[in-house]
Amino acid sequence: MLKIVNNTVPSVLDKLGYTKKDRESIIQYIDQHDTIEGAPDLQKKHLPIFDCAFKPAKGSRFIHHMGHLRMMGAVQPFLSGAISKTVNMPHEATVEDIEKAYMEAWKLQLKSVALYRDGCKRTQPLNTSLDKDNGLTKQTTTAVQTVRKPYRRRLPDERQALTHKFNINGHEGYITVGLYEEGKPGEIFLTMAKEGSVVSGLMDGFATAISLALQYGVPLKILVNKFAHTRFEPSGMTNNPQILFAKSITDYIFRWLASKFLSEEDKIAVGVRPDGAPSESSGPIPTDPEVFNGLTIADDANPSPETLDAFSFRAQDDAPPLLGMRLHHDPERFVL
Repeated sequence: MLKIVNNTVPSVLDKLGYTKKDRESIIQYIDQHDTIEGAPDLQKKHLPIFDCAFKPAKGSRFIHHMGHLRMMGAVQPFLSGAISKTVNMPHEATVEDIEKAYMEAWKLQLKSVALYRDGCKRTQPLNTSLDKDNGLTKQTTTAVQTVRKPYRRRLPDERQALTHKFNINGHEGYITVGLYEEGKPGEIFLTMAKEGSVVSGLMDGFATAISLALQYGVPLKILVNKFAHTRFEPSGMTNNPQILFAKSITDYIFRWLASKFLSEEDKIAVGVRPDGAPSESSGPIPTDPEVFNGLTIADDANPSPETLDAFSFRAQDDAPPLLGMRLHHDPERFVL
């Protein structure tokens, strides 16, 4: 908590003719009571001089919001632009009060006006007091900063889970997703079959980090967009019709999560086939580089466009790596 003190009070008291002893007495009263109201050595006729925009926590005087507007109206004729000045209104101000303030600003021919009702926001830079409910005593104008602690939403001890087996170019593994009551993912476990302790340890640590991110409220869409299409080995063809080709284990994991828990639009955005339908090319992906869907390139020395179209892929993700088909009449030519 930062306490802001008005350092102009001593100089104003001096200009008003108060003695050093009286000035020190008034300043000491302000420090003790957080207001100048009631200071024994201050003349009542001087009280309006020390009125501020906000009502003190232990006082009752403050500048009325119409006073702010009239001050601006007095200065506006001498300025070519608008005045950067906030018109402070008390917390009790009504909609009608705000309406009247705007109308008064218009009548005074102000070029702009900014209104602020005390306490209208959850947090604000200046307060004249702090909430007693928080166990804090009232203070003079204070700067308040609210810091929200991160919240971890743990899964219940008994929860539903979904397990998926995958195969990426011969590398098998299992993904297990723990679900909240509403069906959203809250944790993941990764198990790689026939892999060494290094890979298994890395996958386990990675799964723990992602689980913590989900439980602390990181949206799954953000994680999918970050990790989908990351490229490293092992990569290759999969047995999942929605994700025909995986660029890495991480790529497969997050695109599979997208296929289960994201919207159709988000699935398409990361290259997941929402319906699992094959691409526009008919038939399965060829396993023999020279044979595709029963057609052999070597059967035709000059293949027709229709024949070559049979080898096209809808997206790069559909295409297996280094799928080369040698033309019969020219051994050096490949159709990729």
